[in-house]
Order: sequence, then C-alpha cells, then structure tokens
Amino acid sequence: MSGSHSGAMEAGDYTVTERFERFSQVNDVFSRSAWDDSIRDESTDRFFATYRRPLAQWRRANGFTQRDYAVRNAAWHVADIFAEMYEDDDRRDGFLSDLSMLRDPASEKADVGSADAAAADVKAVAHTFGADLVGVTPADERWHYTERFAAGAGGGVPNVDLDGLDSVVVIGQAMDRDLIRTAPSALSGAATGLGYSQDALVLLATAQYIRNLGYRAIPSMNDSALAIPYALAAGLGEYGRHGMVITPELGPRLRLGKIFTDMPLAADAPKRFGVTEFCQQCDRCVSACPAKAIPAGEPTEVALNLSSLRGVRKWSVDGEACFSYWSKINSDCAICVRVCPFNRDYRQRVNRLWLKLASGRGRKLALRWHDRSQGGARLKPVAWWQHRRHSSTV
Repeated sequence: MSGSHSGAMEAGDYTVTERFERFSQVNDVFSRSAWDDSIRDESTDRFFATYRRPLAQWRRANGFTQRDYAVRNAAWHVADIFAEMYEDDDRRDGFLSDLSMLRDPASEKADVGSADAAAADVKAVAHTFGADLVGVTPADERWHYTERFAAGAGGGVPNVDLDGLDSVVVIGQAMDRDLIRTAPSALSGAATGLGYSQDALVLLATAQYIRNLGYRAIPSMNDSALAIPYALAAGLGEYGRHGMVITPELGPRLRLGKIFTDMPLAADAPKRFGVTEFCQQCDRCVSACPAKAIPAGEPTEVALNLSSLRGVRKWSVDGEACFSYWSKINSDCAICVRVCPFNRDYRQRVNRLWLKLASGRGRKLALRWHDRSQGGARLKPVAWWQHRRHSSTV
C-alpha cells in the first residue's frame, strides 16, 4: 500500500496518535442519514429533497424564499449533474465515488522533467483552470476510507483503488464571501454549491491534463479519502477550532478537492501562521453556533459519536448536532465560517495588516479589532439582492 505511515504526526492541533483508526465513509454523518435511524427522520429526508426538487412550501423567512432556494440549487447544478449521472450504478461521483468522466491516459508517459518542474506545471495548469489554491503532498493511506458508502446497497463497498498513486494534488476553491455573510440562509448555501461545481470542473480538467501526459490521475471531492488532513499536509493552511482549514488567502472560506496521481511531484511543507494560538484565545464560532456543536475547550482525542475520527487529538465538531440543525433549516448553515475572524478579504491592505497581527503577539489586539468593527455580522439576504441588482447594472 502506498504512503503507509505509523506513529504520531504533528500538524498544529491535529495530532495523530497510536490509537488512530481509519475511517469508513459509511459512518460519515451524511451517509448515516440514509441508514441510521438514530439521526434519520422526516427533516433529514426533506433536507436532501430540497436540493433536487422544488419545495412544496416555501419559508417566508428572509433568506429562505423560493428565489433564494432557486439560487442555491442552481449553484449546485453542475456538481449535481456529475453526482447523479451514474446513480443507477450506485455511484455518486464526487461525493460517494471518484469523479469518473475522464479519457484514457496517453499510452506513453511524457518526460515531465524534475519533480519540482512537474509540480510547478500542475499548479500552473490547475490555477489556469480556476483553482484558487493548490498544494502537493505524498499519499498517506491513513486518510483513505476503508470503504465507500453505496446508497443503493445501504452499506459499504470497496473504495477506489489508490495503490501506486503516491502524490496528491490538493485543490482549494474560494467560496463567495458576500453569500457566506448571509448565513444562515439558502443564499449562503449557494456559496457551497458554487464551490463544489467549480471544484468538479477544476479537478476533472487538471486530472485529464495529467492523464494526457500518460500518468494515472483520480480526481476526488468528498469521496475516497478525508480532505482536511491532506489539505493540512499540502500546506494550504492550518486547522481551526470549527473543524475547518484556515488559509492565509481565504480564511476558512473554501471547498477542497484532491487528485491522486503517480506523476512524480515535489511536495509542499505544512504551513504554520498562528491559527492554533489564535483559536486557543478565540471562541467566536463556539458562541455563535446554534447547534452548540463546536468545542469550547482544548483539543482532545475524544470521539464524540460514530461520525468522529478516532485516534486524532484535535478540536472535534459534533457532526450529529451540526447536521441536525442543517436539517431543521433546510440548508447548510455556515455561521461558523461567517463569524470566524479569519474570514476576510485579504486583497485589502487593511486585512493583510489584521492577519499580521493575528499571526503573532498582536492576536489579542486583532480580536478586539474584529469585535469593535462588528466583524462577522450577518448581511441580510434582502440587502444581498439589492447590492447584486445594483452592481449588475453599473
């Protein structure tokens, strides 16, 4: 098996211990909603149904109207096309199964030069195709699912074969900040859908580039392996209290994808810029979470429930509580992303200055700055519509 490891691995507050157990996709909270009666109910069934067909009744709450859901579902449309293409074969490409709409590799491997040059080329191509962040890391079987979930069978089936694919290209796609600012709302769910739809395009096109050079490449979104530890290892960012990767370019506002390949690629180093130390002083996501799913204390190795990763010391979000709230509001939540102090527009000089403070001894000042400027305040969905209408006519 490629990328076999043992012992502890340190990555900020994401530490693998000797008690580590690989994870089955069957136990992912979204998979469990299809077979586990302890979390499945009418609200979970309705939650998934709203992504596929119009709601029979539309909520009158600001941000949850038919118009808002229309935007959200349209944003998901490209990702859904791939996910639903082979459902009769018990596949959901990009979510339960690897993305498979690819041409065969070239019959002979091209000379791609050194591992450094090959990695630079892959990154350049991925950025050209629309990737916002790209990193490379060696494959690590610990993060590969022991089995994938097959919805039709209602259980586990063999995972995609990743043997011999020793490099992983990790892709980060930005989520629209203004949409996220409307969380919780159906509109904020559009930021997630757009991220996945764009991810599908970038992953497929970049994987096909690699295959056109004669190498194997398997593109993956939420399938095949855990994305967060790969993103940490590939140097995209650090692990945050709210269970997401925080990057210096986008904060926590990104979706992740990955490509497994046998092309020899130079790996990037993990990145440290003070997120762990900042999160130890910050509890904004904890107090804002309506499901009380985000831990307030120090990182622990405790597995909260069946959907928790075992043998990793980290801040662990209660997936059951989180998904239960999603089901109640008929959309994904994203409040923790909205209120995270790292959720800023770093194209602006003032926010790059804030990041410099937050990354060092000025983190307490950065927190006060965030609070006094009402950072993380919700943008009313009606205001989003007004702003978009105005900006589209200018």
